[in-house]
Amino acid sequence: MDSLDDIRTSYDTVAQSYSEIVQDGPADEPECLDLFAKLAVGPVLDVGCGPGRLAGLLHERGLQVIGVDLSPGMIEIARRDHPGPDYRAGSMTALDLPDGSVGGVISWWSIIHLPRGVVPEALAEFHRVLAPGGALTLGFHLGDESTHKTSGYGGHPMNIYVHRWTPLALTDLAVAAGFTPYLDAALADDRLFFRK
Repeated sequence: MDSLDDIRTSYDTVAQSYSEIVQDGPADEPECLDLFAKLAVGPVLDVGCGPGRLAGLLHERGLQVIGVDLSPGMIEIARRDHPGPDYRAGSMTALDLPDGSVGGVISWWSIIHLPRGVVPEALAEFHRVLAPGGALTLGFHLGDESTHKTSGYGGHPMNIYVHRWTPLALTDLAVAAGFTPYLDAALADDRLFFRK
């Protein structure tokens, strides 16, 4: 799929700059990660783990973490900067994991680059690899528009799209994939929590 190749190449190009620039999450991120850690029922998967910042934070909470990213450049930096998790290059649309093998999946502002028509495919993969009762947490940009990003993170060239989502639209797709909203977890409009 050309769009996945563009995402991979773009993030390989900006990997070092990205890891230096994007070092902080949302102010309420610790609360969100604590809740995710509480809901997870076994090893967790950080999908679109980038340079490993979030995987490292989850590892610090005592979780067994697998970090997957499309960009080998990002995986290299994650292994260097946040050792502990098991990092693997791979696609969220074809996860190299057995069915029901993880207790939690977190996708922190990663599905935003997938073409809208491919997001159900990723959600189906998340559902497949989650154990019964497992948790899914999605972070995303709010809205309904899409923009084409041609540079970023230090001015490096990129060729990716950023697709914004409404909570309702993503919830509808997640429910169609077999997830149940975790309604008590509306910590922020741009984060959604589900159970399998």
